[in-house]
Amino acid sequence: MIIVIDALNKQDFPAILDDMFRLRARVFGDRLGWEVEIKNGQEKDKFDALDPAYVIGLDDDGHVVSCVRALQTTGPHMLSDVFSSILHGEPPLRSATVWESTRFCVDTQRLGRGTAPNSVSYATCELMIGSLEYARRSGIKDIVTVIDPVMDRVLKRSDNAPYGYVGKTTPMGKVPAMAALLDCSQERIDRVRNFAGIQGEVFADEARLRETQRVRFDAAKMPASSIRDNLFEYLREQFHAAGSDEERNAVERLAAQLHASAALTTSSPVMDNRIH
Repeated sequence: MIIVIDALNKQDFPAILDDMFRLRARVFGDRLGWEVEIKNGQEKDKFDALDPAYVIGLDDDGHVVSCVRALQTTGPHMLSDVFSSILHGEPPLRSATVWESTRFCVDTQRLGRGTAPNSVSYATCELMIGSLEYARRSGIKDIVTVIDPVMDRVLKRSDNAPYGYVGKTTPMGKVPAMAALLDCSQERIDRVRNFAGIQGEVFADEARLRETQRVRFDAAKMPASSIRDNLFEYLREQFHAAGSDEERNAVERLAAQLHASAALTTSSPVMDNRIH
């Protein structure tokens, strides 16, 4: 599922943003070896301070598995300020209806191969669809993105081939780079959907996701002793609701393990593990 986080809702999803910046650090810093700035395990650059929009893919457990950044071309952006050599003297693109897409990445460590919903291919295509649909709904006509030949092949293979390129292919560190153009047409979106077999809404229910994030945040702040107390109370309820000796014995074993774990990890008195 996809969520878009921008200046209007970023205060509601700080954990997702932190997870996204950590994914970028693992991909661009650790895996690809780019010269990027990483602090506290997160990769950020000066363009992240401009309140861009982030299109972010989440798995069923709410973990970030993919992301891409969308930035207006009317102000500073990477093609004009960082990768200007690709333009070979041409003026940078400046248009309210052309946005730049950068930092596209997928968590290959968490995802598997193949085309299933928890695969790299599925997450890649879902992120493409989410990016194009978000841009289209926002009145964006075209996307410009700096890519390498590998990503160029990925776009072509997923029936999302660029309709053109800006400037020339230029060496950038270990790999050549090019600036590709993608229109945000419904036809393009349909092609990627058909290729990936993705139908229906790809965007998450933002209100439900916001509540999920709030519950997780509150749980993270809860003292460990309170969590243990809640778990013991839950086990008591399960014991009395058990329908057989086998189920009651299983609950007792869990209570004993929880009690032993609490005794090892705290110096304060722990709750009695008796649940009868």
